[in-house]
Amino acid sequence: MQDRSILSAWTTTPFRIAALSVAAFLATAAGIVGLLFWQTNEVLTEQVLRAITAEAQEMRHIEAAAGVASVVEAVKARSRPEGPGLYFVAASDGSKRAGNLNRLPPEIAGDARGGVFRYETGPEGQPARSRLAVAIPVLLADGTHLLIGRDIEEQRALASRMRMIFLWGFGLLSAAGLAGGLGAGRALLARIEAINAASRSIMAGDLSRRIPLSGAGDELDGVAANLNQMLDRIEQLMNGLREVSDNIAHDLKTPLNRLRNRAEAALRDPRGSDAYREGLERTIEEADELIKTFNALLLIARLEAGALDGNTEHFDLGALVRDVADFYEPVAEESGLTLTVDAADGPEISANRHLVSQAIANLIDNAIKYGTPPPGAPSSRLKVDVVVEPLPTTVEIIVADHGPGISPEDRERVLKRFVRLEASRTRPGTGLGLSLVAAVARLHAGTIRLEDNAPGLKAVLVLPRA
Repeated sequence: MQDRSILSAWTTTPFRIAALSVAAFLATAAGIVGLLFWQTNEVLTEQVLRAITAEAQEMRHIEAAAGVASVVEAVKARSRPEGPGLYFVAASDGSKRAGNLNRLPPEIAGDARGGVFRYETGPEGQPARSRLAVAIPVLLADGTHLLIGRDIEEQRALASRMRMIFLWGFGLLSAAGLAGGLGAGRALLARIEAINAASRSIMAGDLSRRIPLSGAGDELDGVAANLNQMLDRIEQLMNGLREVSDNIAHDLKTPLNRLRNRAEAALRDPRGSDAYREGLERTIEEADELIKTFNALLLIARLEAGALDGNTEHFDLGALVRDVADFYEPVAEESGLTLTVDAADGPEISANRHLVSQAIANLIDNAIKYGTPPPGAPSSRLKVDVVVEPLPTTVEIIVADHGPGISPEDRERVLKRFVRLEASRTRPGTGLGLSLVAAVARLHAGTIRLEDNAPGLKAVLVLPRA
């Protein structure tokens, strides 16, 4: 498994990128170092040749002023066994007259331009050392041959050291780059394998599994965080689907059975056509309620799919809230409640007018239906307050009642479909009102909050301003 992981790391994108980067860096560095090496060698060579040429000119001046013998004496004075200057004076017959070279180098013998040669030197009694030098010949007036040179072994050793450092440096850089690429590849493989392991668990049915974060805050953590949010949403939808299935079985089975029983009772009623008519009327009423439930389910599904995003317009939210409240004012009076509205003109939003109107209507309808205070409550609590509060970037529609309210642990749950806190389910309703409000809020990039009104419930629908 370890070998397989290493082999896989060699083929990862980070390793390939690192290898290409190292190769490009080495190629660039090789060009720069090669240019510097060549330029340094040229400068050193030019300095040596300039020094030799200057000394040759000096010897010619000495010859012109004092003769060849003075040149020979000058060479004797300058010839040191271990010095950088190299000299050889040969008579016309080839015999040595002066100098610290023991012979005329065969590499440049007969060459009027001079060149590079090797010579041997060292203390007496010890093995001779071969060294590199460069020299130019000078022909004196009486046929004497003068060879003036310089030892360049130190320059050659410097160049050799630079070449070795260059090779070692490039080798270390290559190894470090490849090791870094391999390490990055293995780290990436480990992260990807963690994502794959989580994905396999999720596909196997464990919807609670999440992709682990490394804590580095890098791009992979960002992708993992987004995927986890997506998985959270998928889990919520799947749980909601299961709850919907369970609640459909409970909430729709009863009216369907009631529908069938009424139709059967009408058929058995001895009154005949009058009983049939009455049964059909009640059947139509029950069917209408079922159609409303299914329509609400379809609308919520469309909202959660974002199918109505394009049907938006700019409108005055305050005017819309007042219109909806005017429609529900008689309903509130029938329930013994007063509907108060505080919604001034001004705050505009860009939204689907029909959906926002339906969401506000659902909030007011719920407040009237479930917000009635218990008997004996003071008259100040027999009301429902509707307020529009503009904020810098959002606007809040607040619907507050003074009824029994909702406990904090149930406030998130009631926003789901078919959730009804009334265990007996004797009051009319399908449990889709608040879930529709939540879907409208999500569609418009808003939120819905349920808060304590002390006593009662305060529902706050938050929508972005235009």
